[in-house]
Amino acid sequence: MNLKTQVTRDIKTITKEWQASGCLKPGDVIVIGCSTSEVVGEKIGTAGSEAVASALFEELTAIQTATGVQIAFQCCEHLNRSLVVEKETMQKQNLTEVSAVPVPRAGGSMASFAYKNMKNPVLVESIEADGGLDIGETMIGMHLKPVAVPLRFSQRSIGGARATAARTRPKLIGGERAVYDQETAENMTGE
Repeated sequence: MNLKTQVTRDIKTITKEWQASGCLKPGDVIVIGCSTSEVVGEKIGTAGSEAVASALFEELTAIQTATGVQIAFQCCEHLNRSLVVEKETMQKQNLTEVSAVPVPRAGGSMASFAYKNMKNPVLVESIEADGGLDIGETMIGMHLKPVAVPLRFSQRSIGGARATAARTRPKLIGGERAVYDQETAENMTGE
């Protein structure tokens, strides 16, 4: 099987499970961090691939259409892990735009491809996403809301890259008397 076929198969398996998990809700923001170099089996930042980026972008935008989530593509460290989003997302989330255009050697192949293929892309400094997918250990955690919870899918890699997904949940606050769900609260007496 050629690499593009494998990458497409791998990402389809992940996005299918992700969609079935119920963690992708309309309006949520998900961050995608991706080293296409790792996907092709090389060291991060050494062998970027627009063909890999294209295959991933196609499947990720398909899940965006199916679920109504908004996607933020994380750039590499050379652009301080800024993110490519649609201008509409920037406005809805009240994000800070920054001045740069991601290219494969400064931003990464995935972010560069997304920037060239989104409707009205802008680069923003940071985001607090509701979930995300890290392909190739690109460290998306800085862009997730607290508290991140790992999602365990059967497909644990895309090509040669490890793939780790997460969702977030609100912080649990309080002590031993705290109640965390509405049903329990409704069934409590005024003790």
